Amino acid sequence: MKTFLVAVLVCCAVNAHAQTLKIYNWAGYIDPAVVEGFQRETGVTVDYQTYTLAQELSAALDAGADFDLVVPSHFQLQRLIEQNQLQALEPSKLSRYGNLDPKLMASLAGLSGAGRYVVPYQWSTVGLVIDAARVEQQLGKPAPASWQLLFDGQYVAQLKGCGIGWVDAPQEMFSLWMNFQGKRLLDASPRRLAEVGAQMLQQSAAVRTLDNNTYTEQLASGQLCVSVAWSGHALQAAARRSTLKFLVPQEGGLLTVDSWAIPKSAKQPELAYRFIDYMLDARNARLNSEATHFYAPLRSDLPEMAELAKQSAELVPPPGERRRLYFLEPLSAQQTQVINQQWQAIKQQYQQQQRP
Repeated sequence: MKTFLVAVLVCCAVNAHAQTLKIYNWAGYIDPAVVEGFQRETGVTVDYQTYTLAQELSAALDAGADFDLVVPSHFQLQRLIEQNQLQALEPSKLSRYGNLDPKLMASLAGLSGAGRYVVPYQWSTVGLVIDAARVEQQLGKPAPASWQLLFDGQYVAQLKGCGIGWVDAPQEMFSLWMNFQGKRLLDASPRRLAEVGAQMLQQSAAVRTLDNNTYTEQLASGQLCVSVAWSGHALQAAARRSTLKFLVPQEGGLLTVDSWAIPKSAKQPELAYRFIDYMLDARNARLNSEATHFYAPLRSDLPEMAELAKQSAELVPPPGERRRLYFLEPLSAQQTQVINQQWQAIKQQYQQQQRP
């Protein structure tokens, strides 16, 4: 767990009675300037801590950690709601609640009634990022807009030399692999998941990077030529390396929504509401989106969002692309256990390959 106190920049805002808001969010997933702006405006000190794996958030909440505001991904919500770990939100406490994209809210409402417990923070897609020139050179032809580049043995053999990347996200990786095969992860039996795990284990021998912390830098520096990627990370890398291109393959990609939620154990829920409302200000949402390269959850007809679409079209996915996206559905405990076991074998093999 990484932790830091964001400095309050206005001296008059600091006093002996200053309140502290404890936030737990994904690493590298917010513009520090936006947090500092909240502190200047409110005089509240933000204790901002981060994690890199969804399991870290689950473990912290299971242990009763006293965070005031957390950012679960949509596939975690059913469990958190069923275990009564989240407070039901009161939209009346959010003056900018109407800024939210109704389509995104409708999608969340369909996930175990999650709309009653969370407010969308940012959303993204899990797709494919390629270094187009290098991939074409390796293949001797233009790259197909397909998961074949990562999941078809013939393509993998050709691209291994220029660097293949996977993300350390077991359910997402299993879902993408099965979707490529025309199957749904939700329908898979434990036996079928074990078979898929064996296939992935064999293919993962060609993977140069299996990591959520360094793959963005490795894409930007040219150490990888093709990788699974969250759209925001891919766009961050592409801002530094112009030959990188992010796409949702023709077979489809994952839609992920990360949301603000107030845990039952929160000690400062009113401060959490103030921060959420601050982030729903279209000016702040735009600044944050431009800094992180993830998509803002606000209505497209807001002036700030319309301007963002003009100046940074890559931060506003086109409708055609959105139609190829699907949610990672909540899995049973047995399915999750088998996937985690298979993924552990994949990671162990990868770690052994990294040793000198």
